[in-house]
Amino acid sequence: MNNSILINATLDQPGLLENLVEKLAQRHCDTGYGKAAVPKSWKALETSSTDTFVSGTIAIAGKDEVFNVPFITRFLFTCIKEKKDSYKLEWSFSLC
Repeated sequence: MNNSILINATLDQPGLLENLVEKLAQRHCDTGYGKAAVPKSWKALETSSTDTFVSGTIAIAGKDEVFNVPFITRFLFTCIKEKKDSYKLEWSFSLC
């Protein structure tokens, strides 16, 4: 049995989501934790997180049919910053 499906997600406003994550990664507030003294094999990290609603449509395509399912869910985005680096998007996941 060789059944396959194609799943595709389309976001309603990808530009707004991209802008939000870029602002998160470019924040200039540094609490100083990234400069803390830690054991040699460890790294001190600054973190920055935000959550937001993301909406769009998921298209599920089977052999003969396509189902379009609208969705709205919350996502959490987290950036980390090592000593002397800029913030980088580290992970994101759905909260629902």
